[in-house]
Amino acid sequence: MDPVTHGLIGATASQSFANKRTFRAAVLTGLASAMLADLDVFISDASDPLLNLEMHRQFTHSIFFIPFGALVATLVIWWLVKKYLTLKETYFYSLAGYATAGIMDYFTSYGVQLFWPFTDQRFSLDIISVFDPVFSLGIIILTGIAFFKRKRNYAWLAIAWMILYLSFGFFQQQKSTRIAEEIASSRGHTITKLIVKPTIANQLVWSVRYESLDTLYTYGIRLFPFSEPIIYKGETAPLLDWRDEFNNFKGTILYDDIERFSKLSDDFLIKHPDHENVIGDARYSMLPTTLSPLWGIEIDTTRPDQHIDFGTYRDASPEVRQDFMDMLFGRKIP
Repeated sequence: MDPVTHGLIGATASQSFANKRTFRAAVLTGLASAMLADLDVFISDASDPLLNLEMHRQFTHSIFFIPFGALVATLVIWWLVKKYLTLKETYFYSLAGYATAGIMDYFTSYGVQLFWPFTDQRFSLDIISVFDPVFSLGIIILTGIAFFKRKRNYAWLAIAWMILYLSFGFFQQQKSTRIAEEIASSRGHTITKLIVKPTIANQLVWSVRYESLDTLYTYGIRLFPFSEPIIYKGETAPLLDWRDEFNNFKGTILYDDIERFSKLSDDFLIKHPDHENVIGDARYSMLPTTLSPLWGIEIDTTRPDQHIDFGTYRDASPEVRQDFMDMLFGRKIP
């Protein structure tokens, strides 16, 4: 999730059991602690562009790192709140705030290494966008009221709001999944892999991508309560058999980097349609119906012993934005 929402959720967790004496200091402690986990975005190496992607949502988001992350947060924050909190209180409020970071990212896409170091597998539920203003607004209002009134009842209402909103996302996803399976069945496709996730900043338009016989199919599905679903047929593209295509480079840094990127992309790799020599992560695009990856790696076979370049390829043109808004408000006719 975005850093602001992370901080607000951490503040909510801390204030949910704070008393009036410690209330506001607890809020600030929980807010800062929850945001601390995302400092992993600064772990990078200019010579190895994929390192930053691998480290984000890694050890700092593991459930096993929570006690240590809370300890680091305590040592940093206590000097600011020691007039209001004991060291023990600071640690427990930090623990409550920090614990929310990895868990809340688990509800989004991309994946979190929740059980690092025992496994480097990324887990995600894909039921809420990394940025959802409706979700965040409810937390802002209720957490803000709790802060000014110093009443934890409002914090519990904020938690209830989060549970309600995430539950709505879960049911929307399940409905989208059933529709996706029906679409594939009607076309005689056997689904090998399926990704169903919300598009940016909403729970109404869902992105569907499924693999069948090494081909990737995309659909957009608009689900508005008490209305019939609107299905937008998208593009298709062959998935890249990178192991075969780059077999001659096995043992090189080039091959290893493609393998690393494939793992980060859950093996949903395609050739970017608009950028030559770019392999893209096909799970993400500006529209749910297109296969123009938002990011990818540029392959230079003349430099097999150097790390690949990583780039972003977002197309936020007025036409793309208009297409998305038409889907969101149901104005686009399939």
